Amino acid sequence: MPDDLNLGLLLFIPYRALENRVFDALRAAGFDDFTPAQARIFQRIGQDGTRLTELAEQARVTKQTAGFLVDQLERSGYVRRVPDPTDARARLVQIAERGHRTMPVADAVVAEVEAEWTAHLGAAQAAQLRKALTSLREITDPYA
Repeated sequence: MPDDLNLGLLLFIPYRALENRVFDALRAAGFDDFTPAQARIFQRIGQDGTRLTELAEQARVTKQTAGFLVDQLERSGYVRRVPDPTDARARLVQIAERGHRTMPVADAVVAEVEAEWTAHLGAAQAAQLRKALTSLREITDPYA
């Protein structure tokens, strides 16, 4: 692999490694029907629920794709659809009980991986990396 990889790829490689570890842990904990595509929708669900159109926009997928993924998540018990209290015509996607049970599993792995990365980079370099990536978010994440 060349030493001059572009920044996007350099960001993606560690993310994919972290994601793989999270999914390995989820499978080991009995959540073996949860996919990365579903996770891209799931992780954008707000505390009180989020409309499907917002999930699609944030995940950068079509409304049809988001609907398909939410249907899968709902059948598996990870999410539920509820009426939107601000608009009787709309529905919100909320995290269901089974979905909430995935969170401590994923959070523990993320904490473990971040600790490993900090040990590898050193505290100062890890803090610099976090600061730089947080700063980049200002120009790359319209939902920040």
